[in-house]
Amino acid sequence: MRILIVGATGLLGKEIVRLLSSEHEVIGASRNGPDQSVDLADKASIVSMYQQLGTVDAVICAAGAAKFAPLESLTDEDFAFSLANKLMGQVNLVRCSVGHIAQGGSLTLTSGILSLHPVTGSAVVGIVNAGVEAFVRSAALELHGKARVNVVSPGWVSETLAAMGQAYSAGTPAAVVAQAYKRGLVEDITGQVIPVK
Repeated sequence: MRILIVGATGLLGKEIVRLLSSEHEVIGASRNGPDQSVDLADKASIVSMYQQLGTVDAVICAAGAAKFAPLESLTDEDFAFSLANKLMGQVNLVRCSVGHIAQGGSLTLTSGILSLHPVTGSAVVGIVNAGVEAFVRSAALELHGKARVNVVSPGWVSETLAAMGQAYSAGTPAAVVAQAYKRGLVEDITGQVIPVK
């Protein structure tokens, strides 16, 4: 398969690339992508990327930024940035894929645990994650018979926790999380929030 991985240079993206590269043609995309450059917050950038790529069999997105900060300190700009980037960026990856994803192809997006299990500072991230999950459920109905669309909810990633000074063992290693994206790619499922096992 010819697979586009958006966020290929990030923590999860690198592991997904590593997992899939031996069996598939993998094209990495990110803001400063080695193969392909894309800015998730800019729909025109997404359209341009697809035009350059032509047709792909699958799209996996392990990218998207959202502001993590206490509610009282969040500005209108913080909300707008987060909604434009992680939420609408992934929505537009799906919307703009029409005509560029093979019949029966798959699109796998990323949400996160904070949609269901909030913590202090997660107001914007929670909105974005829940929005991505709701979009996937609806888009799967509309794309039925054309493409499958799912979302991985990674939970806490061990390497991220370690970088935050938290216990590495409280999370799931990025290499294990990558397996959930592979499920979205190879299993005959759509409209699902894929948990990390």
